Amino acid sequence: MITKRIIPCLDVKDGRVVKGVNFAGLSDVSSPVELGKYYSDCGADELVFYDITASSEGRALFTDILREVASTIFIPLTVGGGINTLEDFDRVLKCGADKVSVNSGAIRNPQLISEAAKRYGDQCVVISADVKRVDGVFRVFSKGGRENTGMEAVEWIRRCVGNGAGEVVLNSIDTDGVKRGFDLEMLEAVCNAVSVPVIASGGAGCIDDFKTLFKALPGVDAGLAASIFHFGEVKIPDLKRALAREGIPMRM
Repeated sequence: MITKRIIPCLDVKDGRVVKGVNFAGLSDVSSPVELGKYYSDCGADELVFYDITASSEGRALFTDILREVASTIFIPLTVGGGINTLEDFDRVLKCGADKVSVNSGAIRNPQLISEAAKRYGDQCVVISADVKRVDGVFRVFSKGGRENTGMEAVEWIRRCVGNGAGEVVLNSIDTDGVKRGFDLEMLEAVCNAVSVPVIASGGAGCIDDFKTLFKALPGVDAGLAASIFHFGEVKIPDLKRALAREGIPMRM
């Protein structure tokens, strides 16, 4: 049986890890290098590193900090933020990333996914979708959740997977930082639409939220969270033990 993954997320702004609610009201948390090493040492299955203002500020991702994070961890690293070209893929992979997450760059140029998949392989290309309900419809947002693209989210994600994305990170803006549980309705719609791994992001507040996620939606491959891990509200070894006791397969 394939084990479920627990993935902490480092949202990095100006070289520091930050966290907000519904993609707004960001507050300083810690050094990405220190946090990354901590998560690698305490049993996280993977780590996600987002330079969250690279796209909205129209600049390249900060590679010096990324290189330092990559050198201190021993788990797979997914990196995103300001990924607009194949050269951006190349740059972050050379800094130590295992997978590259693309969001606004793919919205601007949908061919980027197929071009990257051909060059680096599907397993390297992650589509990260920031999604929010607008008048009852799942809509894709770009530039760190600031801009409504008007695109229907499930069809957009299906198209990206068809173009070669090997994994989906579904970020629910509606539940981000609210700590009342993952967005099961949104996740179910995406899981039913694609056959690649789906990572749930946004809404985790306690261990029970992960239990509910994996039991309600066995098709979800991983749970991603930030603040509950950053502030010690949930410790990853405790979470994994609790999930394993529920019969949810974990890498211990």
